[in-house]
Amino acid sequence: MFTPKLRDALKGYTRQRFYQDVGAGITVGVVALPLAMAFAIASGLKPEAGLFTAIIAGFLISALGGSRVQIGGPAGAFIVIVYGILERYGLANLIIATAMSGVILFVMGLLRLGTLIRFIPVAVVIGFTNGIAVLIMVSQLKDFLGLQVKTMPADFFGILHTLGDHMGTLNGTALGLALLCLAVLAFWQLGLPRLGQAMPTTKRFASIPGSIVVLIGATVASRMMGLEVETIASRFGSIPSSLPAFAWPDFSWETAKFLFIPATTLALLGSIESLLCARIADQMMADGPYGDRHDANQELMAQGIANLITPFFGGMPATGTIARTVTNVKNGGNSPVAGMVHAFTLFIVMLVAAPLAGDVPLAALSAILMFVAWNMGEWREFVHLRQFRMTYRITLLLVFFLTVIVDLTVAVEVGLIAACLTFIYRISSLTRTEQVMADSHPELAGHEARVQAHRLYGALFFGAVKLIEAIEEHLPTQAVVLDLKNVIYVDSSGADALLALVRTCRKKQIRLIVCGLVHQPLDMAQRSGLLNALPDTDLVPNLSHGLAMALGR
Repeated sequence: MFTPKLRDALKGYTRQRFYQDVGAGITVGVVALPLAMAFAIASGLKPEAGLFTAIIAGFLISALGGSRVQIGGPAGAFIVIVYGILERYGLANLIIATAMSGVILFVMGLLRLGTLIRFIPVAVVIGFTNGIAVLIMVSQLKDFLGLQVKTMPADFFGILHTLGDHMGTLNGTALGLALLCLAVLAFWQLGLPRLGQAMPTTKRFASIPGSIVVLIGATVASRMMGLEVETIASRFGSIPSSLPAFAWPDFSWETAKFLFIPATTLALLGSIESLLCARIADQMMADGPYGDRHDANQELMAQGIANLITPFFGGMPATGTIARTVTNVKNGGNSPVAGMVHAFTLFIVMLVAAPLAGDVPLAALSAILMFVAWNMGEWREFVHLRQFRMTYRITLLLVFFLTVIVDLTVAVEVGLIAACLTFIYRISSLTRTEQVMADSHPELAGHEARVQAHRLYGALFFGAVKLIEAIEEHLPTQAVVLDLKNVIYVDSSGADALLALVRTCRKKQIRLIVCGLVHQPLDMAQRSGLLNALPDTDLVPNLSHGLAMALGR
């Protein structure tokens, strides 16, 4: 059912809550301004593409989404994928791929697949998140160093090779400005809070986003000092001061048919990013008066609508953004109204200040992105790898290196396959069988050659059917008793293995008695025909009863 969180959030909505939402929305809009332009530029697009996305997609995600406080817009996680699609297929097909990803996201939400995203292993998520962070930092070295490079390749080694070939064009002024911006950002996040403890008067500065301080400071310094650094205007021209009209791209169907995999990657990454962000927001709001769980399926449908509409108005892929969402919560945002105000704030800023944005140095934006990428990565996980199992380490590192060196799509596919194989192995190793001996059941003493009893534990699925096959290979002469009381799940392969055991026992004239079938295993036994293959007298409630029947007592 399509039910935006906005409808519930406005019940009992007060003027005080509205003021809090407006304040939070304006603050988030200011934070989003430099990030939106920086993400677009890093993706190979014009800066206005990021602004259009933050405005249009940001408004739609808040108005139609399943979270009270999530802020949508362009995200750093998309940079690598968008740049790759743009370089390989062109802008028109990027628009189509983004729209296709919107359809996929909407269908995922419609089919209520939002909860399935939680089954993606943490190792896979951390691996590709850290990999994307590395790629973002490497891709920003060109502007960070002020190198004169017309086009940059999308692959890791290609980027390094191109950077090496153009090191002779290094701009010391741009490098110095970028380093200074990076130092200010680090101080604003790490040093200013500590300084505020010693000097309370400085606490009010901490409410000002560091990215805005860097953006304004670098622009003013560049303009007043006449620094010879590349700016937004010198590379992209002026930023428009209004939203574009709807435009249908001129694309080739021959190329578009190859876009399903890139579109699926965008949808998968967008869903993971947005739902992880929504869960973080839930945790932050849990202790407050307006805390409630997000609706994952509604959020996916809203993300789908936003990504379907935005690219036809000059935008790029959008998703939930953690940094802006956290800023929203910390500044008092309590309903989707805050996200809508954030989009409106950006629209007003674009109308008023678009001409001034042309003077923003690209070196400053690259420093902001470098800092975002560093905060985006879960670097401590590499330090703590020793604490985890070998399979976890291998999966995380495999996804990380494949993301950096090969391709994000390949990394996620391989990571999921590795995680599935690991899960199958772990579950199959937890499924076990034990033979019942005379020391626990004295009635078996002296009858071990003609009567066997086995207890099964865990899940009897395709990865554990070897346990039934092992019993089948060492049958006694008279009867086999299977105790399935501790089996929690049986799949079709497990049922087939049990049916094969029934046929083998019948062929060898050995009696098979099954005990303790309940819940899902009982349901599977009915549907697979296992119950019909056994006489009612050979289906008993417990092991003791089964042993008595097998021994003829």
